[in-house]
Amino acid sequence: MLSCIIIEDEPLARNLMEAYVKKVPQLNLLKSFSSTLAALDFLREKTAAGVPVDILFSDIQMPEITGITLLKILQKKPLVILTTAYSEYALEGYELEVFDYLLKPISLERFLKAVEKATIRLTQTVVQEKIVKEVTVNSAGSQGFIFVKDGTKLVKIRLNEIQYIEGLKDYVCIHTKDKDATLKKIVTLQTMKSLENQLSESQFIRVHNSYIIAFDAIDAIDKEKIQIGKNFIPISDTYRKAFKDFIEKKQVS
Repeated sequence: MLSCIIIEDEPLARNLMEAYVKKVPQLNLLKSFSSTLAALDFLREKTAAGVPVDILFSDIQMPEITGITLLKILQKKPLVILTTAYSEYALEGYELEVFDYLLKPISLERFLKAVEKATIRLTQTVVQEKIVKEVTVNSAGSQGFIFVKDGTKLVKIRLNEIQYIEGLKDYVCIHTKDKDATLKKIVTLQTMKSLENQLSESQFIRVHNSYIIAFDAIDAIDKEKIQIGKNFIPISDTYRKAFKDFIEKKQVS
């Protein structure tokens, strides 16, 4: 069963979402909120207790802080499904890894479609992380590589060959260069967050919602971007300070 919360300040819209959730056996509604700040406190408490929320249904236009602002604040986000009467937030939502949008008025059919898609994603993520963990444990605890799923097979990727990792909505693309300077791309159905958790914090740093880079692969750093070979990776405001601290720490060591 998947846990979820609803953030919606309009009583009728909140009641409708609650009714929809109750129609889906695999959903467990933990709580509904009319306040974004109250929801933020609840999410932080659940995360601290080690009981994360699986799905967050949130309206964008809220009286205290918007749903978009909430996503910018949250460090560890559930799978986010935004509810809104406006479609112009799609681009910004993609930057914040929003999983889906439900445009108001929301039909039950569209709601069920979003939940089914979310269920598949979360199930695949759990299964994949379990497989990768088991393979890693059975590999004598080696920290020099990771395994990622490519179709029906597991592909071994050496950490020292990774140049950077690019998020592509439902997939990630891992850009590598081997000892013969051969460039390769491995595309896998996985979230950026789950892959980031497998990487060494001393070797890799996230610089954008869509990019993780390897320190050893950096050729040059500009104010707004990082050069890796012929590619230029943007540095977003969200990760700018963490990246600066990472580089300064590397210089000291």
